[in-house]
Amino acid sequence: MTRITSLDLQPFYRTSIGVDRLFDRILAQMDTAATNNYPPYNIVKITDTLFELQLALAGFRQGDVEITVKDGVLTVTAQRTEELPEGQEYVYRGIGSRRFSRTWPLGEYVEVTGATVENGILTVTLEQVVPESARPKTIAITYKNS
Repeated sequence: MTRITSLDLQPFYRTSIGVDRLFDRILAQMDTAATNNYPPYNIVKITDTLFELQLALAGFRQGDVEITVKDGVLTVTAQRTEELPEGQEYVYRGIGSRRFSRTWPLGEYVEVTGATVENGILTVTLEQVVPESARPKTIAITYKNS
């Protein structure tokens, strides 16, 4: 298998307007795709404007997980604080509980509207709220006879 170690998108920058952020996102995803796969997650489309991000967080307790949104980036971080009672030790530890930080760039006008945990699944609700000023408008054409 051939692995891309360097990808030059400069020729595309010259022929496209306003999509440089898209190319930057593609490169960032390529850099982190192979190394960042914990915890597993789903993205569920509920309606055209409502989505859910579901993360598997088995073993994390209340207060271990933090969700932040800054500059259009959703970040979920967690660090497990549980210690075994004195005198107990793990014989086998198969439940992943390492600390992590996952980020997702949010699209334009996407807002985080809530977060819940049920049965070890963190569900973050995302809604795309497009303001009236940014919605497409139909412009009337006036024809003048010469």
